[in-house]
Amino acid sequence: MFQVSTLQSLALGYTRAVMTVGGLIQHGETGLGTFEDVNGEMIVIDGKCYRAMDDGRVTEAGDERGVPFASVAYMDNCREFELSGDYTMESLKAELNNRIEEDFGLNSMHVIQVHGTFEKIYARSELPYRAHHVTLKDMLDITQTSFEFSNITGSLVGVYYPDYMDGINAAGWHLHFVNDERNKGGHVYEIKMTSGKVRLAKKTRIDIQLPKDPAFDTYSLKSASKDEIKKVEQG
Repeated sequence: MFQVSTLQSLALGYTRAVMTVGGLIQHGETGLGTFEDVNGEMIVIDGKCYRAMDDGRVTEAGDERGVPFASVAYMDNCREFELSGDYTMESLKAELNNRIEEDFGLNSMHVIQVHGTFEKIYARSELPYRAHHVTLKDMLDITQTSFEFSNITGSLVGVYYPDYMDGINAAGWHLHFVNDERNKGGHVYEIKMTSGKVRLAKKTRIDIQLPKDPAFDTYSLKSASKDEIKKVEQG
């Protein structure tokens, strides 16, 4: 897994660019994150980076766009399996947890693509907010917009981090969505999925690129609120 910065620093308001999109996609073909000043939600799939805007529209992100936080990996040596029946976000996460437990993977990281058919996708994205030491929760209280997609096909893209890595990234599953046409998507907090094909890759190594900016050291990362991170993650 390759990660830009930490979720703690993003949660505390460090939203400056650490690297560019062009640099990021040299380290992985699948993943997620956000953009400088939290200017939309990031979806990386098949080696391309997309930005979901505050109305749910998606465009391809330019190589020069700044990245303050992201997590990507390659889908090598992945397991593939199909899911049928109705799934909510809770039941999908439970099923995925069972699958990685079968492979003795609960203490490892994972990257995932779920190409599926969805009755509903409930998602969000946001406008940029240029400030520092303003928490992510406070930013999103101002800039976040929620929206839904109905009867849509596309891919959930996400990462799994084990509990002991909470703060480096969100513990458990973190999922974004982009449709097949690559023009709709966002950060997902609820779904109604009727079928899906899963590609799941286990990762046992992580490379973290921390900011080189001296301002990064003015943030007390241990003070990041896990409750706030959880509320932001769940929409």
